[in-house]
Amino acid sequence: MRKTATAALCAALAAFAALAGAAPEAPWPPVATFSILGYDPATGEVGGTVQSRVFAVGNGVLWAEADAGVVATQAIVDVSYGPQALALLREGKTPADIVKLIWERDPDPRPESGPRPWTKQGRQFAVMNAKGEYAAFTGPKASNWAGHKSGRFCTAQGNILAGEAVVNNMVAAFEKTEGHLSLRLLAALEAGQAAGGDTRGMQSAAMLIVKKNGGVWLNNDVVLRLAVDDNPEPIKELRRLVEMAAAQRARFQRPASPSPTPSPR
Repeated sequence: MRKTATAALCAALAAFAALAGAAPEAPWPPVATFSILGYDPATGEVGGTVQSRVFAVGNGVLWAEADAGVVATQAIVDVSYGPQALALLREGKTPADIVKLIWERDPDPRPESGPRPWTKQGRQFAVMNAKGEYAAFTGPKASNWAGHKSGRFCTAQGNILAGEAVVNNMVAAFEKTEGHLSLRLLAALEAGQAAGGDTRGMQSAAMLIVKKNGGVWLNNDVVLRLAVDDNPEPIKELRRLVEMAAAQRARFQRPASPSPTPSPR
């Protein structure tokens, strides 16, 4: 019995020693995406769309609230940036102030030197308010190519991209495309992919557009919330859904109030 207990103790000590000497865990892979936020001054709608070579990219990247604005948080992502930014938008802070405040108060819980690093130096996010004013940030440690591009009522950003042409083309496509905000955002996504997009390929895409009471039925601020979570051609599938949503909006369009019949004199 004593020999068995001793053997068990030795085995446990050996396992502990092996664990103590094990190599540190590999860093988490960055959540690479390219996205665009946009505003339509004619309708008051604000929203964004995103594509990536990760599963269900819309889960945590896009955040939006009517009368507040829209946020994209990506790259070495801290998902809390989304709700933090919306709360600050509700307080009336400017997008530029919000970007600065959120990044500066980020406690950097997994710095570059720690186990499984997820440094704040690699964060990338953009904030747009309900008036179309915006600001964006790309950290110096975001995986190349990484950056953002400003446009008229839009901001495009991405990382692990084929190059700067991706965000440049997205802005150009948004600015020249006509029609509903969903079609303009989608055109931007297609243009970004045509320029090379995410260098790892495609897997998922999402779109979110809001406006106070802008959705179908009653008390619905969500104009559009779409997700393609796993598809070899997610942008193509997103277009199919956007066009289907346009048909639904036309079906549920509130009829215009009839003009009153003039009283006979």
